[in-house]
Amino acid sequence: MKSKIVVMLIASLPLVAFAEVPLAQKTWVNPLFKVYPPVGEGPFVELKDGSLMIVRGNATGTSKDNGKTWSEPRPIYEGGKPGIPQQGTMLKTREGAIVLVYMDESTFYWEWDDSRGEPNGEPRLDVWAIRSLDDGKTWIDRQLIFKGYCGALIDIIQTRSGHIVVPVQRYIADPARHGTCTYVSADNGKTWRRSNIIDMGGVGAHDGAFEATLVELKDGRLYMLLRTAWDRFWEAYSWDKGLSWRQIGPGPATIPTSSSPGYMMRLASGRIALVWNSPPAGGKPRPLAEVLGQLPPRKGDEYFYATSNPQMTRTEVSIAFSEDEGQTWTEPTLIKREPEGVAYFYMFEREPGLLWIMAAGGRLRVTIDEEDLVGN
Repeated sequence: MKSKIVVMLIASLPLVAFAEVPLAQKTWVNPLFKVYPPVGEGPFVELKDGSLMIVRGNATGTSKDNGKTWSEPRPIYEGGKPGIPQQGTMLKTREGAIVLVYMDESTFYWEWDDSRGEPNGEPRLDVWAIRSLDDGKTWIDRQLIFKGYCGALIDIIQTRSGHIVVPVQRYIADPARHGTCTYVSADNGKTWRRSNIIDMGGVGAHDGAFEATLVELKDGRLYMLLRTAWDRFWEAYSWDKGLSWRQIGPGPATIPTSSSPGYMMRLASGRIALVWNSPPAGGKPRPLAEVLGQLPPRKGDEYFYATSNPQMTRTEVSIAFSEDEGQTWTEPTLIKREPEGVAYFYMFEREPGLLWIMAAGGRLRVTIDEEDLVGN
């Protein structure tokens, strides 16, 4: 069977030829990618009968036709706050447990003060975990795993040893910035342990090292890519299944990007796939020494935006592959150019070689053969 990749991004415009729309100010979708029927929005898990399950607010839905139609919603948690919002990440373990980690929007508080360059009061957006042992029919072990402010949850994986690892962004004060830690479960989401905090500094509501995606490498290490404001992803490695992170920095690959998260996963083929906001045509990352040598004129987002690189935007999204465990990557294949920006991606491998990718909102879905991009 021919392997395929399905890609879903934010857009609702027709496909156009390469030569027609080369300009950055026009929306353009790579004609190599073909339109795919709607499947709803992830994250997804596959149930025992082959159907898909999705979380929508405080309820699940199932589909037996690849997302074309969905069942009536089934409540997850009945009771008062905290409820379960749309924003979360989920997986089904090899042992059959479905683990959902989510941000409880009922706890949300964020009020930014431009005059002081920091928030008023203490920001809050707590992170909870819950799990199901019967294919989503009932849910147990609902628990708070992080009390604080987490702006986004991007990824969750299970290692070969069975550990579940989820990166959690966390607000750090004085000056305002974001860091990252991981929460690790060795018992299918029943209990959790926290790693050390990755804090690379930064100043402002959109600065720091956060919104991480990760994969397990063939040698057992975990490999993480973190969003930064420094024109490139920061890398981190763990030798103990995510309980601690070491060797943190720009890394050998030094992947240029805007200040936005990527999404990375290992395919059934063994390759690692990465979807992210690649630099637009003509956009170049600043030298690392220049970025890290900047001194903030004041606290807050005034510094962040004043020192951001206007050439590194979210207007282009690409896919690339690594066959040497993230040391090098193939030449990026541009999927879409969108002047208004497109970001926050999610991937799901529906079957070996068949990959679905979406961005927040999921307005475009396309498909392509993996071998057409990377060969056999």
